[in-house]
Amino acid sequence: MTGWIMTQVTSDAAQTWLDRWDAQQERYVADREERFTVLCDIVEAALDGVAEPVILDLGCGPGSLAARLRDRLPHATIIGIDSDPLLLGLARAHYTGITWVDADLSKREWLAEVPPVINAAVSTTALHWLNNSQLTELYRTLGSLMAPGGVFINGDNIQLGDSRLDKLAEVVRRRRAERVGVLDNEEWGAWWEAVNSSPELLELAQAWIERKAKTGEHTESTLTVAGQADALRAAGFGSVAPLWQVGDDHVLVAIKA
Repeated sequence: MTGWIMTQVTSDAAQTWLDRWDAQQERYVADREERFTVLCDIVEAALDGVAEPVILDLGCGPGSLAARLRDRLPHATIIGIDSDPLLLGLARAHYTGITWVDADLSKREWLAEVPPVINAAVSTTALHWLNNSQLTELYRTLGSLMAPGGVFINGDNIQLGDSRLDKLAEVVRRRRAERVGVLDNEEWGAWWEAVNSSPELLELAQAWIERKAKTGEHTESTLTVAGQADALRAAGFGSVAPLWQVGDDHVLVAIKA
């Protein structure tokens, strides 16, 4: 379903909540801004020479990555897809020049909202909410949509598949957060508590509560870096590897054969 919840949230009010969102996300991903920059660098380089590229932001949330891509590639068609009505409401209230789609990536309805051929798909800190079979199916779908030479880029915390290395990777990520001083940033739960008590976001918060009650809890993916790479190769992506990493924080890149 891609229906839209109307809201009277102003662009300025949305910006305030988006700034708080970015700060609380950095508590968990200390190098989030660098990860965004790396993602944009890769998309820009991979699509060099494509006159009117189509880029999907999968699990776009409030549009943090989509907006950065819009600024970097103003000639591109950028489509953000998410099933969270509150985060999408903030994105729509503040960011222009981007198409926002309210849809569940674990189902296939979102395909009706995108062109038959795309040039890139990106995601950041989102696809781990899909279980293994859902993520594998999504990769197959992307393989069928992606133009030759197109790229898929996933920035997320992805396990390595070795318990000793995974434990050390967590240490690296935690120590990095300590060094850059983000551990005192607002917590995820506190941000949502503030949102749900805000009069200006009452309509969107109610929509979020109703949606969450219908969808229930998510089962997270356990696919390792190697497991995701295997699934992407099976989906038609000929070259797959992490191109950036801090501990278990990866930017995994796949190029369509």
